[in-house]
Amino acid sequence: MGGGNAGEIASALAVKTIHVHLVEAAQHADLPLIGPCDATVSAPANRLASAIRAANEVVHRESWSRPDYAGMGTTVVAALLREEILAIAHVGDSRLYLVRNGTIQALTTDHSWVAEQILKGFITEEEAERSPQRNIVTKALGVESSVDVELTEVPVKSGDILLLCSDGLTRGVHPNDMLPILSGSENLPAMSDRLIVMANEAGGDDNTTVVVVALRDELQRGLWERLIKRFVA
Repeated sequence: MGGGNAGEIASALAVKTIHVHLVEAAQHADLPLIGPCDATVSAPANRLASAIRAANEVVHRESWSRPDYAGMGTTVVAALLREEILAIAHVGDSRLYLVRNGTIQALTTDHSWVAEQILKGFITEEEAERSPQRNIVTKALGVESSVDVELTEVPVKSGDILLLCSDGLTRGVHPNDMLPILSGSENLPAMSDRLIVMANEAGGDDNTTVVVVALRDELQRGLWERLIKRFVA
């Protein structure tokens, strides 16, 4: 979390733990889920949520292990593709966008104070962008011993572009300004680089993580062309 204590440590622990949990689950079908099973979503979606809960336990435990880690936490957005169904799990204000047919759509809702105020009709999106409380998240990994993971499943198809990003991008760059880049003919590394440049030019006061995923004709075989580009301010 931007400005948070040892946020980069929490982020690295979360990424590693999620990866290890998913690999172990692929190797051992009987690996127990961590936390409840949501009967309204698929087994892969429940496994993704389990991996994030595992990460929460690790980050929370480490935050108590030494004084300089006290109170550390991180946001997370993760996706798991099985055939043509994308499972999305998130905690905090990192986002996932879908670009299709010249439009961009957020597939996640921020767990933040301003997002709650928008849903209640107390403020507008424009007011939220200017609010001094816009950086306050209502959920994060590692802050509590357990965490409520929001799950979503959506159908996807070849030609779709996915953008997973931290608030270092969305805080200063509007989705409509991202769309021309993500709809263009550039390769994925160039798209990622340009988005990070835009974030920096918009202020760049927070770490920015960007993942751009293009779903190609190989979707039926489960192959992704992907790029991970990380920028630390």
